[in-house]
Amino acid sequence: MPGWLWVVIVIAALIIIGAIAATALRARRSRELQGRFGPEYDRVAADAPSKRQAEAELKARADRHDELDLRPLDPRDRDQYRGRWQDVQAKFVDDPDGAVQDADGLIQDVMRRRGYPVDDFDTRAADLSVDHPDVVENYRAAHGIAVARERGKAGTDELRHAIQHYRALFEVLVEQTDRAEARS
Repeated sequence: MPGWLWVVIVIAALIIIGAIAATALRARRSRELQGRFGPEYDRVAADAPSKRQAEAELKARADRHDELDLRPLDPRDRDQYRGRWQDVQAKFVDDPDGAVQDADGLIQDVMRRRGYPVDDFDTRAADLSVDHPDVVENYRAAHGIAVARERGKAGTDELRHAIQHYRALFEVLVEQTDRAEARS
């Protein structure tokens, strides 16, 4: 067999091995993102034009999140926020609109104290999705109801659901220890 044929065979084999390795790496990356983002992975994948773009979005969120200076709440702050949450729940009986507005503000206060940027809702939801993919959908639902409330299109039952959604996120933000705290 001529030498040039051996070179062609080796090059073809290297290309095939490279393609297999690249496919395996992409599959591994997908599994890692699915594991980290859980249901949020499926939501982003359904909204994105392609799986590659969805994964790029999630990777960008994770990279942005890694640059944040997130911190756990001080025990005094936790107690103060729990008291404020009790006030929100009590307010719901007489003023459901005000309670939903206060709940949204309280969530933003807790996030700010923990080190999350709170400039706009989409950024808040994206940042939360990295550490709390299981409850970020609650936050989106609560926010949607709060927006409907502002337009006068949410009844008391919807407002009650908003409070329940906010509570799920509140409990995670206030009670759960930060990853850095857990590593200490």
